Amino acid sequence: MDTSTSPWRAPLLWRTAQLLARGVVGLLGRLEVTGDVPAGLRHGPLILAANHISPFDPVVLTAACRARGVAPRIMATGGLFRAPVVGPLMRHAGHIRVDRGTESVHQALDAAAAAVAGGSVVLLYPEGRIGLDPGMWPERGKTGAARLAFASGAPVIPVAQWGSHEVLPYRTTLAGVLRGIARAVVRRPVIRVRFGTPVVLSQLNPGTPGAARRATDRIIDAITDNLAPLRPDEPYWPRHVDPSRPADTARSHRRRPRG
Repeated sequence: MDTSTSPWRAPLLWRTAQLLARGVVGLLGRLEVTGDVPAGLRHGPLILAANHISPFDPVVLTAACRARGVAPRIMATGGLFRAPVVGPLMRHAGHIRVDRGTESVHQALDAAAAAVAGGSVVLLYPEGRIGLDPGMWPERGKTGAARLAFASGAPVIPVAQWGSHEVLPYRTTLAGVLRGIARAVVRRPVIRVRFGTPVVLSQLNPGTPGAARRATDRIIDAITDNLAPLRPDEPYWPRHVDPSRPADTARSHRRRPRG
């Protein structure tokens, strides 16, 4: 297929899943979406770069993207694709498998680059994992998002989210999931998502040593700046403390929100 004339279109299965996600988030919390995705970018090519704070994030971002008329292809951990039922559904929906810690992990970036080249919107987490910063601010990112932006030339929109950590705990044991869901149904936490303005990377020369790191820092900085307005009463530490979540300062990002 000539992707330059026939851009990728989200399958009905994925569009239906987005509607279901909106219902699930509405059952467990109160979703507030701010910012926007320019109309000319909603069908790609586009990269959405989001912070990662909870196992519930994919559901929240799926619902938020639906609210903005975007059907992204998500870069997700390979474990989901190996699951008996979820795996085939993920593949059919066009999502991109990431086998972290393996020699084939680079194939995910190639697949994402091909997806963006075909006119898709790709959603990824630049941190590469659920962040473990004690204050739950974005960690120092991996360079995959920057390298994808350099390879494709697609704009990068930062997406900040806050509140999904109050629904599901870091360690998703069955008991923990059930407790989290029950608590969320009763308390209905506010879950906020903010789409920022595209990150300016045009001043960086991809061929210059360290360019991918500098671009990554700009992306993480932009996510951080968009996260700050979502947690104005939690500027340093999260109000909700998840005892199952470890703290790791090894990848703490130098940037903190602007005062």
